[in-house]
Amino acid sequence: MRVLFTASALALALAACSADPAPADTERQEVTDLNSADTDGKAGAMAKALTAGDMTEFTLGAHVAGEDKAEGTTRPMKNEAGNFADLRSYVACPKGMTTCDPKTAPAGTVYTYVLVVYPGGDNRGDRGVAAGNTVSDIERGTSFRTVHPVHGFTGNAGYAKPEALAAIGPKADVVITCDAGKLVWTVSAGDGGDQWEQKEPLTFYWQSTLPPAGAMNYYAFDADGTEAIGSGPYPAAKDGVRNACLS
Repeated sequence: MRVLFTASALALALAACSADPAPADTERQEVTDLNSADTDGKAGAMAKALTAGDMTEFTLGAHVAGEDKAEGTTRPMKNEAGNFADLRSYVACPKGMTTCDPKTAPAGTVYTYVLVVYPGGDNRGDRGVAAGNTVSDIERGTSFRTVHPVHGFTGNAGYAKPEALAAIGPKADVVITCDAGKLVWTVSAGDGGDQWEQKEPLTFYWQSTLPPAGAMNYYAFDADGTEAIGSGPYPAAKDGVRNACLS
């Protein structure tokens, strides 16, 4: 079971980061990732679901530097029809590491791959999906996933739950599953009402014992019945290194 915060709890969390915190409001609403397994498909997804971490509940260390590692860069997610989203990405070392150089990082370092999906683009004029470019009007994003096995995956993955709440509301339902060594974040908001749509960023992450080998076209965004592919940092396979999705 995973927990999403209500709007009131989110307001409290945001206020705690400001200079003038608001009065405490402890109301919370618990939402399961699959509220009812009323179909075989849902029952299967429930059985395979990973425990989702919350990106906002931990602190990362320094980022891996270098354009070839996609540090802090934004690239379009697209197909033959055009651009469907921006993908901003970086890779970080654990909290307390003030530099993150895979060549000198100690053995056992866990790298966090952070991917921020902006449906329709983030409106930055100097990169990615920007003004003047062809951009689809996204009405319903349904998943973010890798299209290649997640080498060195530790079993830890998640997303920014307050962002999901802000985009979709308390009905937000994000389920993380493995698919033949790959990772899938399925975003469900039911029928009607708020959806994961245009210009509503969601941050996803996964952790690996392997550093990035460069930017690869290994990430996919599914929206409005269409798949768009984007490039982001990815580790290379290494003999003997475990992928928790294949364990």
